[in-house]
Amino acid sequence: MFIVLEGPDGSGKSTQTRLLVDSLRAAGKTVVQTREPGGTPAAEAIRNLVLSPEFTGLDSRTEALLFAGARAEHVANVILPALQRGEVVVCDRYIDSSIAYQGIGRDLGVDRIRNLSLWATGDLVPDLTIVLDMDATLGLTRVGNDLDRLEQEPQGFHDRVRKAFVELALHAPERYRVVNAVGSIEEVSARINTAVEEFVAGRSA
Repeated sequence: MFIVLEGPDGSGKSTQTRLLVDSLRAAGKTVVQTREPGGTPAAEAIRNLVLSPEFTGLDSRTEALLFAGARAEHVANVILPALQRGEVVVCDRYIDSSIAYQGIGRDLGVDRIRNLSLWATGDLVPDLTIVLDMDATLGLTRVGNDLDRLEQEPQGFHDRVRKAFVELALHAPERYRVVNAVGSIEEVSARINTAVEEFVAGRSA
């Protein structure tokens, strides 16, 4: 099973990814925890480049292509092999982040970025995507002052990104669950665990 956690900056994806992995492992699952951009040495190098505030003038198309390149490397060397071994993969961000940030946030076009991402991944889509939803302004206050290049974008950019994630979920409710990311870490974790359990039960029915 391939599970992805998505959401705007500051929504708690990294923390909740770790907690979900812990929960699945406690239930006896073999789990690979990973993230995007990143997951391999080459993809992590791309991450460092594309998120560095040093490159504030990076062309939007260049940005989209770098994310796609990192994703192709990640899928080929981490995600797909783990799925072929029958393991559960839990990933912090995936294709929907490119659609939200570059397709909508950068106005490069949803279909163009989706097609690029599907080509990069060999059409691999998650079984379940958990969207951690919260007001973009609140999310940015959680991030703090050490902002990466995308986190430094103006408020309107982050508002568009947040809206894009919710709209993506509305268009494919069979494989998305939108989870309220406001609350304590434990409360949000419990909501995610419930969403995953209900999804798995529905697949087994």
